[in-house]
Amino acid sequence: MTETSAASREARKRIRTDQPHTARIWNYWLGGKDNYPVDQAAGDQIRRLHPGIGDYALADRQFLGRAVRHLAGPCGIRQFLDIGTGLPTADNTHEVAQRVAPDSRVVYVDNDPIVLAQAEALLTSTPEGSTAYLDEDLRDIDAILEQAARTLDFSKPVALVLLGVVIFIEDDEEAYGVVRRLMDRLPSGSHLVLSHTITRPDMPDVDAAVAFWNENGTPKLTQRTPGAVSRFFERLELLEPGVVSCNRWRPDEGSGEVPAEVAMFGGVARKP
Repeated sequence: MTETSAASREARKRIRTDQPHTARIWNYWLGGKDNYPVDQAAGDQIRRLHPGIGDYALADRQFLGRAVRHLAGPCGIRQFLDIGTGLPTADNTHEVAQRVAPDSRVVYVDNDPIVLAQAEALLTSTPEGSTAYLDEDLRDIDAILEQAARTLDFSKPVALVLLGVVIFIEDDEEAYGVVRRLMDRLPSGSHLVLSHTITRPDMPDVDAAVAFWNENGTPKLTQRTPGAVSRFFERLELLEPGVVSCNRWRPDEGSGEVPAEVAMFGGVARKP
């Protein structure tokens, strides 16, 4: 048995199926199978409070794909550190990156037993590249970087991917500090890819859905205003179009219509 297999087996013992969980509800909204009736019930209730919530999950996933394709393509990035990866689904970071650049190296980080139990599904790679998984908490920066260095070369640019993960850090200064310390440890030319659930006066149903979640699910999440989300990119060079609704970040060519905003904002920035 591999070390990952042993960890996966142990993690499965810690998974609670009697309480809804963010990662599994997200998986449910994306059409995945790694969820339970309790997650489906909570997901349906949240969707009743805010019918467009499933669009957020899709917009966030598509934002990931477009951002990674751009970084692995025109930007020439070959290393990705994806923290808070969530449950594997279609077009994970390594799949997108390695389609563009087969020699891409990707390290996933999560501390959720649900995700750890599925880690083996992530541990695939092209022969030219590499994929690894770490069971660590976002706040434990030293441990993450020490272990990631077995796969990534931190003397060269790295794309730090933080999709929908700093929402689980309630304290603002701690959240900004974690992102800042991570980027400080990465070399010039590295990039930050970050998305975050927002709160805004014209989206009250989002607040109601989040309130329901925080009363019934785990882990709890924190909303921030679009301006507060932009603060995560301070001292970095934002790529166009800046911090925007995820489905408005360089959308694929289609009808030409501007997509309606979702309450999941994101951006991509370069470290000078």
